[in-house]
This record gives sequence, structure tokens and C-alpha cells, in this order.
Amino acid sequence: MTTTFLALAETVSDGSELTWPILLLGLGLALALAEALLPSGGFLSIGSAVALGAALVVAFSEGTRPGMTILVAMALLLPLTIGFGLWLFPRTPFGRNAVNPGLSFDARAATDERDLTLVGHRGVASSVLRPAGHATLDGRRVDVVSRGEAIDAGTPVVVVEVSGNRVVVARDDSPADQA
Repeated sequence: MTTTFLALAETVSDGSELTWPILLLGLGLALALAEALLPSGGFLSIGSAVALGAALVVAFSEGTRPGMTILVAMALLLPLTIGFGLWLFPRTPFGRNAVNPGLSFDARAATDERDLTLVGHRGVASSVLRPAGHATLDGRRVDVVSRGEAIDAGTPVVVVEVSGNRVVVARDDSPADQA
């Protein structure tokens, strides 16, 4: 690896062999970066491939050493350039609009605020719960689920958990005078 960089430095110090290949390599890398940042439908990728291919052709026409130098430089710099572009893309104004930012709500966002205070409330199953159905709680019809057991309509129930938009009930076995 070090010898490759030394060969590049030695070849570049002469200047005549690698001027055009380096310029074409730079153009190809710039177009590859632009493709990662701008929606071009692949036109910038085609331009990048043409410039990088031309850099290789011109470098190898100068000799094996300049050709291999440009090839190794391309093998190292092209993945780094594309990776940098993909890292940079979500930080651009276009990228912020194009990339899904993820979930923007917490667990309470899907919860009816009235349901948060229902834990411990008693009511009556207004439909058969197998395990989902409806119950009447505080005079209001609420979509509920049981903990897995089937509960017949008309059976007293108690709310044991509210999670998101899920109201979980269980059969209420307490005496009727506490309801």
C-alpha cells in the first residue's frame, strides 16, 4: 500500500504522465459524488463511468506503472467518494425531504386521552369478546380486548391495561356492590 502511494508521488512529481488521467479521475469522482446527491436518473453515473474509463485508458496508454497507479487510486477513492455522498445525502435539503425520518410519534399519540384514565374502571361487555369486542365503560362504548379468554356479552369486566390504542379488560369477579 505504501509503495503504491510512493509510486503515485514519484509519477506525479514528473507531471507529464498523469496530468490528464488525474484530471479525468477527479472529474469522474466529482460526477459520482454529484450522482449520490442529485437526482439525475443515472446520467451523472454514466458520465462518471466514461470519465473514469477514459482516465484508465489514458493512464495505461502512458505505460503500465501510470495505469496501475490510477487503477489503485480509483479503487481506493471511488468507494470513499460514494460512501461520503451517501453519508452527506440525508443532510442536504433535498435529502431531508427524500429520506424517511422514521416514526414521529410516541406510544401515546395513538391513544384517546380519555382512555388513559380507564385502568381500574369497571363496565359490561356489550359484545362477545373473542378476545376483541366492545364494552360499555362509564356509559361509553369502547373497543376492547380480553387477555385471551372469551368473555360473553353482559359479563362484568374491569380494565387492566391501556397500551397505545389497546384497552385490555378481564372478567370482573368482584362483588356487584363494589361496581
